[in-house]
Amino acid sequence: MKQIVFASKNRGKTAEVKYLFEKENVEIVSLLDFEDAPDVIEDGKTFEENARKKAIEIYDYLKIPVIADDSGLTVAQLNGEPGVYSARYAGEHCSYDDNNSKLINALINFEKPHYAKFVCAAVYYDGNLLIEAFGEVKGTIIEELRGDKGFGYDPLFLPDGMNKTLAELDIEVKNKISHRYKAFSELFLRLEKEQML
Repeated sequence: MKQIVFASKNRGKTAEVKYLFEKENVEIVSLLDFEDAPDVIEDGKTFEENARKKAIEIYDYLKIPVIADDSGLTVAQLNGEPGVYSARYAGEHCSYDDNNSKLINALINFEKPHYAKFVCAAVYYDGNLLIEAFGEVKGTIIEELRGDKGFGYDPLFLPDGMNKTLAELDIEVKNKISHRYKAFSELFLRLEKEQML
């Protein structure tokens, strides 16, 4: 079985990625399994730049094949914010509640609907091969938190064609439509074509 490191210490993301690929001939471990792994500074201007940087730096440190992602929320009325700053929209070391409150307040003076999309850039790197993939899910931002099954902005995000937020969906349903599922599914398909899995 091939071991691949998911370059994240985010428990929510890690759970999603492990769930997505539990049937693959792959063991996904995360940076939670490597206490001394460095924190990669995400200073890129795009999701792709950040994902690439994480994959390369973690591979250089661990010398184990790495998958990495950078993902976030972009809101049309806010000119794409919070974008690459999604995790720290309300400041460094802020909570999910802090970010959600800031987003709701930022949209107060805009008319509904608040069109948005979750996007994910996923990267594989093994010291030689670098493969990238992208996924997105479109929807709208609502004004009250709903659901407790997701993380981040999930309680405010209503996917197109659904009447439940991402945080109200069971993980099986969420993982069939999510931006992360789309990006990593494409990434793993490309890895299979390259006979890396």
